[in-house]
Amino acid sequence: MEELEHSIFIAELFNRIFGKPAAALLNLFGIKVQNPEHLFPDYLVVCIIVAVFLTVFLGLASRKPKLTPSKLQSFLEFIIQTFENLIIDIIGVEGKKYLPLIATIGIFIFTCNLIGLVPGFMSPTSKINVTVGCALVVFFYYHWQGIKSQGFFRYLKHFMGPIPPLAPLMIPIEIISHFSRPVSLSIRLFGNIFAEELLILIMASIIPFFLPLPFMAVAIFTAFIQAFVFVLLTCIYISGAVIQEKEH
Repeated sequence: MEELEHSIFIAELFNRIFGKPAAALLNLFGIKVQNPEHLFPDYLVVCIIVAVFLTVFLGLASRKPKLTPSKLQSFLEFIIQTFENLIIDIIGVEGKKYLPLIATIGIFIFTCNLIGLVPGFMSPTSKINVTVGCALVVFFYYHWQGIKSQGFFRYLKHFMGPIPPLAPLMIPIEIISHFSRPVSLSIRLFGNIFAEELLILIMASIIPFFLPLPFMAVAIFTAFIQAFVFVLLTCIYISGAVIQEKEH
């Protein structure tokens, strides 16, 4: 199992460079690392690479916007406009303030889904740890925005439902419903990307060159769909948190 967690070359290289310094730093806090060369799992290394790449690439691409946009600027503006339109359709115009979180998590998940098709890499979203992390970010974010928008007690009031006598029944149902959301988000994304990577790996082991190509083409579509579904549900959860109480 340990070998599977460090199966890609880039993870081994990353651990050789940063494993011992990171282990020494952890030792200062009383955390002992038995094997510094296997400190960072492969999915974490690829997540770091994706985060650094997106930060640098998007930062440089948006550094000097022009009145007459280049092809790259037009493409990036199209992506942002797509996110904005989705947010406006679900949350409303006031939902534009949630664009940074929604766009960031959508682009990050899509890139993580897609990078597994690059030789020498794997999709971090094929690991449940990564998908749970993304789902928990959404979970805490939409609750925080609901509290900010409505106030703590007013936000909690919607867990009671619109009919006060039914509150003892509605409260546990609402709690279970909300806690099932990160479970659903994480397992759906993990299951689809894991199955996709496993299928491509099996096909590649049978006929290495041509047989996996159709499945890789489908994987590109799957990467987009899974990122879109994650973003769509995020918008719906935020909308319910900041608007639902006003409708009662």
